[in-house]
Amino acid sequence: MIKIHPETPEDIEAIGCVNEQAFGKQQEKELVDKLRRHGKLIVSLVAVKEREVVGHIAFSPVAVESEKDSFPAITLAPLAVLPDCQKQGIGTMLMDAGLDYCRKLGHEVVFLVGHPQYYPRFGFIKAGEKGIKCEFEAPPEAFMLLELQPGALAGRKGMVRFQPEFHEAIKR
Repeated sequence: MIKIHPETPEDIEAIGCVNEQAFGKQQEKELVDKLRRHGKLIVSLVAVKEREVVGHIAFSPVAVESEKDSFPAITLAPLAVLPDCQKQGIGTMLMDAGLDYCRKLGHEVVFLVGHPQYYPRFGFIKAGEKGIKCEFEAPPEAFMLLELQPGALAGRKGMVRFQPEFHEAIKR
């Protein structure tokens, strides 16, 4: 049985291990650690199986800027499941719980850069279809968005600006 709950201080080391093992490198672990340290994790949930953290999902703030104005949004990064626990529905459980949590907090739009075959099942579409661009180089099919509130992007376009911690992670 899998339980999803907000991260606790006791989960932090295990979250780092999950991200490191899922991605095979330190980059995502370090990104999450920096976002947490700087108070920028809006939502951070863990999936627990038999008292072991086996998955993690995190959301942090972004801004969408245009020539006329700017509005807040969030980004999903990362979503990670231990390799031995993948393809068991844990990522889906984390996504559903995370998106629901973000809706309840009143967030309107979530962005991500991810696998174009995976995220559309949750309603994500190419951000370019809504006139939204990514400040980082990302394949158009991988830069996606989901309106958590229907019509949230009506009449809005612009460039997604990420937190400085993302810039540091990408430089590595």
